[in-house]
Formats: sequence, structure tokens, C-alpha cells
Amino acid sequence: MAAFKERVHQWVWIILFFIIAGWFYPPAGLLTIICMLAPVVVAFLKGRVWCGFFCPRGSFNDLVLAKWSRRRPLPGFLTATWFRLTFLILLLGAFTIQIILAQRNPVAVGTAFWRMICITTGLTILLGTVYHQRSWCRICPMGTLAGYAAGLRPVGNRIQQVSFKKDRCLDCKLCNKICPLAIPVHTFKAAGRVNDPDCLKCQACIHSCPQKALYLA
Repeated sequence: MAAFKERVHQWVWIILFFIIAGWFYPPAGLLTIICMLAPVVVAFLKGRVWCGFFCPRGSFNDLVLAKWSRRRPLPGFLTATWFRLTFLILLLGAFTIQIILAQRNPVAVGTAFWRMICITTGLTILLGTVYHQRSWCRICPMGTLAGYAAGLRPVGNRIQQVSFKKDRCLDCKLCNKICPLAIPVHTFKAAGRVNDPDCLKCQACIHSCPQKALYLA
């Protein structure tokens, strides 16, 4: 399964080319529905795994945008809960208004979806260039909702989490530096599991640990 997820992650970014199709055929924008619903639905079962491996934009960030990203951390206020919730409400509110004004016209509805994916992809590239390539994933409205879904106690207790072999950990804190979402992985050592709902299960921290002190379980 891990190999399958990696293969998908390597190529799924190509789907973003449907943005070009939307310019000529606006109803193609309706494909965005999949990428809006899937992160939240999957989060109830596996956490933010969709964002880590199957999201076309996430794949683009890691495979393409990373090549010119400055890899700097986001300013603190952009990762604050109040900002993420405000951004979610404003973006989805504006999108809802567009859908209502479209009055069930397939072309107008498709255009609303296409316009939103263009705007958010532009923000992804801007933030990913100036800061870390995965910066958008910290404020993505659907990612925020997925995080809340993954953070529900019944869900969090059931899904796999990055876990510690405490006797092997040398407190080097490399896991903190390598995490694409800037999760302070090391701070979860005492708990034994990284219960942060924003964890993408990408296993970057696992693969980078020199002591093999982290694993998914």
C-alpha cells in the first residue's frame, strides 16, 4: 500500500492541467468537487492521508514547486486557528455566493469551481515560492476541515499515527525540521504518538530519522 501511495503521489499532480481545460470548457471545473470532498471524507477513515499522497496540488507542491521554494516557515499568524477559520469562512462564503448566483447553470457553476481552483493554485504557488512548498496545506480550507475530522477523538484513536521508539530517540529534533507542515514532532515523544490532526502521514520524519526511532502504527 505504501508503494502504491508513493506512485500516485509522484504523478497525480498532472491532473492540475485540467485548469487549462476549464478555460475552454468551464464545466470541467466541476472535477474540483472530488478534491474538495475527498480530503474530509478520507480524514474520517485515515486522517489527512489524502492531502499527503493523493491531492494533485499537494503532489505539485512536493514534486514541482519544491524545486524553487525558499523553504522558509510561514509567519505565525498564518498558522493560527483564528486565521485558518477566518480564511475558511471567507473563501467558502465567496464560493457559495458564486454558486447561488450561477442559478444551476452548468457553465456558470463550472466557471465558479474553475475560478476558485485558479485563485487557490495561484496562492499555492505564491506562498510555496516565498515560504515552504507545502505552505498552502497549512491554510487550505478543506485541509482545515480534514484536520478537524481527523482530530475527533474516535477517529484519532483509530487511525495510524507516527509513533516513537523512545529508547532510540536522541532528541536531535530533525523530525521537527523536516516536517512539511512544521509540526513539532519531537514534542509528542512523551505521549508516544504524534496526535496532531494536521499530520499528513507523509512519513518524511520517519524516513529522515537517523536512529529509526519513528514508525507508523
